[in-house]
Amino acid sequence: MGLMDTPRANQLHIGIMGKRNSGKSTLLNALTNQEVALVSNIAGTTTDPVYKSMEIHPIGPCVFIDTAGFDDIGQLGSMRVEKTKQAMEKMDIALMLFNNVNMDEEIRWIQELRKKKISVIPIINKSDVLDDLDELSSLVKSECKHSPIVVSAKEKRGIKELKEEILRQLPENYEVQSITGRLAKEGDVILLVMPQDIQAPKGRLILPQVQTIRDLLDKKCLVLNATVDNLDQALSSLASPPNLIITDSQVFPIVYEKKPESSKLTSFSVLFANYKGDLDYFIKCASAIDRLTENSKVLIAEACTHSPLTEDIGREKIPKMLRKKVGENLKVDIVSGTDFHEDLSSYDLIIHCGGCMFNRKYVTSRVDKAKNQQVPMSNYGVVLAYLSGILDKIDL
Repeated sequence: MGLMDTPRANQLHIGIMGKRNSGKSTLLNALTNQEVALVSNIAGTTTDPVYKSMEIHPIGPCVFIDTAGFDDIGQLGSMRVEKTKQAMEKMDIALMLFNNVNMDEEIRWIQELRKKKISVIPIINKSDVLDDLDELSSLVKSECKHSPIVVSAKEKRGIKELKEEILRQLPENYEVQSITGRLAKEGDVILLVMPQDIQAPKGRLILPQVQTIRDLLDKKCLVLNATVDNLDQALSSLASPPNLIITDSQVFPIVYEKKPESSKLTSFSVLFANYKGDLDYFIKCASAIDRLTENSKVLIAEACTHSPLTEDIGREKIPKMLRKKVGENLKVDIVSGTDFHEDLSSYDLIIHCGGCMFNRKYVTSRVDKAKNQQVPMSNYGVVLAYLSGILDKIDL
């Protein structure tokens, strides 16, 4: 599967980190063999993180993240460093650049990366101009417990060795998992019940549906698409019941009542809860809904940033269903995109979208944050199935 086949959120994310003027942008250009990032001798040329999707042999499709120097100064510098912290949440692997023996800041950032279970590759850059290369290599190896990769990004030396080290450091779960997992296999007939609300752009399918269809076609499944209003016709057109029905979470109860007994049932959102997040934790935490009161506080987190629309599942439907169960005074906060509170302790439940716009590392970093603060966290599809009373009846 190549770059054009793999959505950015599913690609390996490689962060390039270091102090200002350590050669991060030059390294990015050397790795991609393109002039992707602006290069200058002036410290602080890179401000906000630069994201670049590339197909890199022999790594495959990946996203490089060129970050601002974490020793940036002043008010703007602090804001840039904060952007680097946010970008760190998305990284699968971090390339940490060293080019002098004063490495306290690099070690501090490495400690934070390792706390987040992000693989770190130490790199000594600018080897073509360093006088104390042997001393620096020895110090980095001692501090990092890992021999550094020595490169000259400017002269493109050591790039082959760096790519080989990236391959060795690939996360265990890097290989792209199947969205439908064991629920679908070659030759199965799969019925997709598509959303009909106004969140689905006219003339287009939204990303979870596109990715699921691609996953099923790659498995050589037979795929039939329907909407809830022609579900009966779709079912009657089949010689035998579909092996699996994947539905829009919002119509779980309707589809459950109509589905043949032999057909398995799940939703796009539940599939993505497993593909991107921690399905077991989401299911375990769904019962927290029963402990909510009118004095409780719920956080709804959606990956997409869009203007609120009528019938919005996260902003309208789920809050309405929760308030119907708990009481109208239930407080519901909503965040979107990369906004996510550091302190979650005031919330009694977090409900996250499917996360199709995020990579798995970023979604699981949010789950870990919730777990560490002992805050229950679930997912749109799981919550809707729980509120509909059929969570124990769907296939996971």
